[in-house]
Amino acid sequence: MTQKALRLGTRRSKLAMAQSGQVAEAVRELTGREVELVEITTYGDTSREHLAQIGGTGVFVSALRDALVSGEIDFAVHSLKDLPTAQPDELTLAAVPPREDPRDVLVARDGLTFAELPSGARIGTGSPRRMAQINAHARSHGLDLTTVPIRGNIDTRIGFVRKGELDAVVLAAAGLSRVGRSDDATDFLPVDTMLPAPGQGALAVECAASSAELAATLAELDDPYTRAAVTAERSLLAALEAGCSAPVGALADLLSDRQVVKEMRLRGVVGSTDGSALVQLSTTGPVPESPSRAEALGRELAAEMLAKGAAGLMGERAH
Repeated sequence: MTQKALRLGTRRSKLAMAQSGQVAEAVRELTGREVELVEITTYGDTSREHLAQIGGTGVFVSALRDALVSGEIDFAVHSLKDLPTAQPDELTLAAVPPREDPRDVLVARDGLTFAELPSGARIGTGSPRRMAQINAHARSHGLDLTTVPIRGNIDTRIGFVRKGELDAVVLAAAGLSRVGRSDDATDFLPVDTMLPAPGQGALAVECAASSAELAATLAELDDPYTRAAVTAERSLLAALEAGCSAPVGALADLLSDRQVVKEMRLRGVVGSTDGSALVQLSTTGPVPESPSRAEALGRELAAEMLAKGAAGLMGERAH
């Protein structure tokens, strides 16, 4: 007897459809079962408010999670950076596949790099995190740059540059890659200049906790190094009591010696959106052998950042 197709819940944007399609193909190969995409509209897709105004936390995932709980879909794919740090008991994060490039990129007019942007350049971004770091970098280097809040999908954002409304926009490298538009990037921003959002570049594959067999199957897509890294980053975010839209950047990477992975380094940043104040710290520890160790690394760095005044930089909504 032919098994029923698995129903994969996804947002309707081109990027969400692309990344869900990639996971669907991997699940087909794994199970031999058909996977159908079920398009679901989230609050974050329909609201025209800026992310900082609507709070960010969960606005792109709550409708998908509701569909999982009600049994409308079998599993869902999220951009991990959109996922609230608290995991509901009735759902399980079955897999975190290997991460794409976590960096941010610049898409600028005339092929300009970040260093080549002229005085008075207008840079579009919907992210308080990016605003904080761009403005801090501009202040420290005596640059006259203006950040402009924008919303919209990848095509819309790049369109602002193509139409001459903005000099540049900042986007996630992974998003451009997944929709086949990496060639539009004019500069890859080093993480020393721009720490990405916690979990950026990674996907989350979620299903109902009661679907033990499906969860075990999906777990074969999991990459333990990526999971350890994003667990540390998200633990930092949680310990700062900040939501997805707070001006917080974090990146955990693995340090190797002669190709043997020895340690994990976690870097974090919190800044005021005008760039006038920035708390940026890092810590290094053994490669976490359990989620609890990765979480501890995040909490330790958060405590140091809070001691340096991070809480005061996140705004009322964040903490």
